[in-house]
Amino acid sequence: MEITAELVRGAVEIERTETGVRPHRLPEWARRQADAQLELVEAQPAGVRIGFRSAATRVTLAARAERFGYVGVPLRAPGVFDVLVDGELVASASLSSAVQILRDLTTGEITRSEAEPEELTFELGVSGGVERMVEIWLPYSESVELISIDADEPLAPAHRPAPTWVHYGSSISQGSNAASAATIWTAVAARLGGVELTNLGFGGSALLDPFVARTIRDLPADLISVKVGINIVNADLMRRRAFAPALHGFLDVIRDGHPDTPLLLVTPLWSPIFEHTPGPGAFDPDALSRGETRFVAAGDPAEVRSGKLDLATIRADIDRVVHDRSASDPNLFQLDGMALYGASDAQSHPLPDDLHPDAATHRLLGERFAEEVFGVEGAIPTTR
Repeated sequence: MEITAELVRGAVEIERTETGVRPHRLPEWARRQADAQLELVEAQPAGVRIGFRSAATRVTLAARAERFGYVGVPLRAPGVFDVLVDGELVASASLSSAVQILRDLTTGEITRSEAEPEELTFELGVSGGVERMVEIWLPYSESVELISIDADEPLAPAHRPAPTWVHYGSSISQGSNAASAATIWTAVAARLGGVELTNLGFGGSALLDPFVARTIRDLPADLISVKVGINIVNADLMRRRAFAPALHGFLDVIRDGHPDTPLLLVTPLWSPIFEHTPGPGAFDPDALSRGETRFVAAGDPAEVRSGKLDLATIRADIDRVVHDRSASDPNLFQLDGMALYGASDAQSHPLPDDLHPDAATHRLLGERFAEEVFGVEGAIPTTR
């Protein structure tokens, strides 16, 4: 069966290819304005899922993946597809092969392999004859071309009548180090909050790009959250003079399309290497020599006095932006990222690469966000 746009949820745009469809998290006009890094990660379908109602007991998906990596850096594990039936995880699988794209950090040279589409068959673990809601969540760490889907019973597109949550963030929001597609913290929070997720978490690329603000402006949304700061610091992208005006501008554009929609600003999670040290971020060469991936902050803490940004400064400036706007924007809210992951969590939930949470911490983040935002006493309980 051909995969149509009606079956795909959480994507901003569907690209028709020669053999199938490719979900995107930015529209084509915005992709033309993006750099190579953002072009790469927006095509990785974090939060995107195939959704349908069916009495099927078995589903087969044909797909082809593209996986990106760096020469000399340990490769990520293959992305994981998750299957949920009526909201419960019943099966997971990965494609055994993929188009492999490798970049040499010393020369900039990129090599590309080829791969054929592959089939994944999922046993849904249910008896036939009863129609259920089935979702296939697509991997967050690899681009996926969807070829076809077949089942042992007819399937029909289905969308839950739930509020839509549009979230903008960094690689942590996209899913880095989560166990699988449906266990990213944003996916966990969406299920607990009873909302439909559009995940605009872009690895290394939550940089307040104006075209992303215009994309959010034009999307349907009942709640919008903007989690920003870590990529501004680790990319060493701007100085303090530029950050607050850029954030104001980003929010102004969103408000052009969503003047009254609840809008939540989330400050950065605790990150030990960048709390009081500016970027740029870099791979830890000693760890690479041991076959590990870890990150370091390569800036000088003394440079914060001259305008470079660390996370402590980012949080203070977000506080100021919220204060300056709140009198005229009663639907603007703020969530302290340290309430999701703070210094006190480091012992029980250490960051394995000194930057990204592990699988258990993703679950913790999702649970805490759902409680802080969607709970009875949360920041925006009306979206539940």
